[in-house]
Amino acid sequence: MGTAQGMTEGQRRTVAVWAADCADRVLPLFEADAPGDDRPRDAIARSRAFARGELSAAGEIRRRFVAGRAAGSAATPAGRAAARAAAQAAGVAHMGAHALGAAAYAAVAVGLAHPDDPRARDREVTQQLALLSPAAASALRSLPLLGTDTAGPLGPGLLAAGDLGAVIRRVQAALA
Repeated sequence: MGTAQGMTEGQRRTVAVWAADCADRVLPLFEADAPGDDRPRDAIARSRAFARGELSAAGEIRRRFVAGRAAGSAATPAGRAAARAAAQAAGVAHMGAHALGAAAYAAVAVGLAHPDDPRARDREVTQQLALLSPAAASALRSLPLLGTDTAGPLGPGLLAAGDLGAVIRRVQAALA
């Protein structure tokens, strides 16, 4: 594993389902922007296949950046965030902490898609939390708090800042 953010392979397979669910909820935002680009949809499908044990972590580690590059073909900030949610879901095969990234980008995408509704992002987080299985919630509780471990995605980087960080902190607080 190497880092507390990595989780065991079994835990990663468990949280991959939730990460895929979070990203799938906002996939239409990306597809409205770039209907011919199937990279985020493929990333979500691969995350689900990894969760079922049909794909290896090693194979998915090499492919985890493909959906993130699709963000460049989105015309709106919400579409770009939706593509990044799919990329984070795909990254769960590599490191379990990416599940929180998938949730954060998905919630941010919803907020960006509804700029006149200041509670849209929070409602999305509430719905994401309702999707969590007990096993996935337990696995997510094993992660360090955002910003306390510099060895992975929950370190002091992009996910720790701004709206993404706020969403992750809210999810982690709800799980505590």
